[in-house]
Amino acid sequence: MSLSFIADLHNHTTASDGEYSPTELVQAGKALGLQAIGVTDHDTLNGLDEALATGKELGIRVVPGVEVSLRFRRPYFTGTLHYLLYIPYDLLQDDEFRQMATEIFRQGRGAGLVRARVQAINAEFGPNGNQPLLKQALTAEEIEALAVNVSRRHFAVALKENHGLDKEQVNMLIGNDSVAYVPSGIDPKQLTPLLKKYPQLVRIFAHPAAGSFPGKSLYNEVLPDIEVVEILMPEFLDDDLLGLDGLEVEYPGHAPEHRKLMAAWAEKYGLITSGGSDCHDRVDRPLGVAGVSRAELNTLLARLLQPEATR
Repeated sequence: MSLSFIADLHNHTTASDGEYSPTELVQAGKALGLQAIGVTDHDTLNGLDEALATGKELGIRVVPGVEVSLRFRRPYFTGTLHYLLYIPYDLLQDDEFRQMATEIFRQGRGAGLVRARVQAINAEFGPNGNQPLLKQALTAEEIEALAVNVSRRHFAVALKENHGLDKEQVNMLIGNDSVAYVPSGIDPKQLTPLLKKYPQLVRIFAHPAAGSFPGKSLYNEVLPDIEVVEILMPEFLDDDLLGLDGLEVEYPGHAPEHRKLMAAWAEKYGLITSGGSDCHDRVDRPLGVAGVSRAELNTLLARLLQPEATR
């Protein structure tokens, strides 16, 4: 198999929701002939040490990163967008960085997300809310008592059995169109302190145009149209909030016209370009279907203060 790129910079492992273990992903990248592979699990750094060790053993460069889930609640869009952070090697050895990052990321998933959703429901539908419906406030504890891994179904059970709500009322509280709905991920403001403290992180907007892919695509998930992304771009470009170093241009869920548009945006805003397969498995979302050239890889490596790829 001959690839038109040397590095695939966006991929997932079993540390989040991928099928490959970190070792298996790096081995697969080596087998494809890649010179570099990005390991960018959702909201966790847990797979990076194993991946880096395997890369050193096999002689393939591993570019460590993380794909942060950012939640937005706007009149025109409620949902999650993804933000790739690439991490200098020496920063991964910084325990303070790893602890701070882990604490921030976990607020957008698991117990942190449960509490955010409970808070939003109470603010709108609690006894003192804008639309009082619950006679007593909903608590995170009553939700978490139902399961280790909480889902929407557990919210529904608690609201029905503990608060006496009927199906229609439950849907009003926890449906995607509820005024209290909180998407997964963290509010952008929650990420700002990490970005301010560690400006050496390289910030890339992941698959910004995938939500506009024409027809069915495994890669667009529930992402918004490119028109919504364009409205949100000032927030990403704002150095006092997120700041942005680059755009993911090469992506299997980007139509050709959108790759051209993202490249134009990158030029307009002075951003670097990146790309990757967003690999999750061996069949439906495989490795080695998108990536970057040597020049693009070296531009990223320069930002990370890492040696260039020379072959």
